[in-house]
Amino acid sequence: MTLNLYDTMARAKRPFIPRDPKRVTMYVCGPTVYNYAHIGNARPVVAFDVLFRLLRHTYGADAVIYAANVTDVDDKINRKAAEEGVDISVITDRYLDIYNADMSVLGALRPTHQPRATQTMDAIIAMIGRLVRNNAAYAAEGHVLFNTQAYADYGKLSGHPMEDMIAGARVDVAPYKQHPADFVLWKPSKENEPVWDSPWGPGRPGWHIECSAMIEQALGLPIDIHGGGIDLLFPHHENEMAQGLCAGHEHAQDAEYARYWMHNGFLNMGAEKMSKSVGNVALVHQLIEQAPGEALRWALLVGQYRAPLDWTDDLIEQSKKALDRLYGALRRSSEVKAEATGPSVAFLEALEDDLNTPAAMAELFAMATALETARGEDRAYAKGELLASANLMGFLFADPEYWFQAGVSDELREKVDGLIADRVAARAAKDWAAADRIRGELTALNIEVMDNPTGATWRIKEQA
Repeated sequence: MTLNLYDTMARAKRPFIPRDPKRVTMYVCGPTVYNYAHIGNARPVVAFDVLFRLLRHTYGADAVIYAANVTDVDDKINRKAAEEGVDISVITDRYLDIYNADMSVLGALRPTHQPRATQTMDAIIAMIGRLVRNNAAYAAEGHVLFNTQAYADYGKLSGHPMEDMIAGARVDVAPYKQHPADFVLWKPSKENEPVWDSPWGPGRPGWHIECSAMIEQALGLPIDIHGGGIDLLFPHHENEMAQGLCAGHEHAQDAEYARYWMHNGFLNMGAEKMSKSVGNVALVHQLIEQAPGEALRWALLVGQYRAPLDWTDDLIEQSKKALDRLYGALRRSSEVKAEATGPSVAFLEALEDDLNTPAAMAELFAMATALETARGEDRAYAKGELLASANLMGFLFADPEYWFQAGVSDELREKVDGLIADRVAARAAKDWAAADRIRGELTALNIEVMDNPTGATWRIKEQA
């Protein structure tokens, strides 16, 4: 079996061949931490977490180095800090902690490195200096700008001609620019904004240079995989590659920056891309209070990562039911000790086909059916294969009983457990009237009781 990934640069699927199988590197653009993340922000996190898990399975956990940056200096962060009258670190520390906690609830493993722009400032300034010395950047009126004309392959990644890129980019019309597409590497800070000293005057970096410096410092060039949302393809990734190559190579157009470029599709709320600026967002922090994080993860993976995905309440409900099916199979085989085995061949083939998560999910259902129809020793193997496959994708780590009781308050759980114990005692004493009365109380609480030879289990009934 061979892992095949769709490479944006090549416009095709390609067999994945790392530069060094003993050190596989991946970088994914991370959050700007000034507010709660919305579920659209979580899509690349979850999609590339699946890839991270798959690479670790293939090459070994210690062989895969995954970096996801944190933008912790930005106009929005500055505004938030000014509104609260605090240093920007108060804002960024707060929302980075929340972000990491929320992504953990969605089942995302923590990246190997999580570099922050403010902690990479020396490397950023050094990279800008190399660009100036290589005649790929120039200083003008307190700014330093990248000279897009110095890089012959500018536009190669996004595939757009220069005229379209100028029209589509958010570029400032400034008299000190040598070309309209040139973009800022360093700029003067405004009054009361964070500021760092540099050879070109006090100021702060532009957005694009931060990622280039963090990639070079955390992973080194070239990297194997660069991921992110499709909205970052241009200008961010185009600019990032151009400046990253020109800073380190005399013949930048002949050099390699990332061996594979991967981009996930938009998450849509209705007919529009989910966006804080539009206001049509569903915050992860709120969603995890309304639905299990595992169900939200499932919902983010029901579509192939490169395709657009419509986020709806129905999608979440269907994802819960899908996991009910899998956890139900595990609960009905609770007496079986799972055999230590690996993921199924068909499941791996699905994931290795450019992370075909819908096909992989179909294989999970097939394995659940196989578990419930297997007999004898085959059940232990079937259960082990289901768990190994689901775990690789980030699912089925919970105890099945806990899954079906998720969202229940401690007070209700204590009350239900007490009623269940009383009912078991009544049945043991053949006091059927009392047992029926207690079952009626449980039904009124919307509790479904499942009797078994050793007692009883329970779950919240599904709403009609």
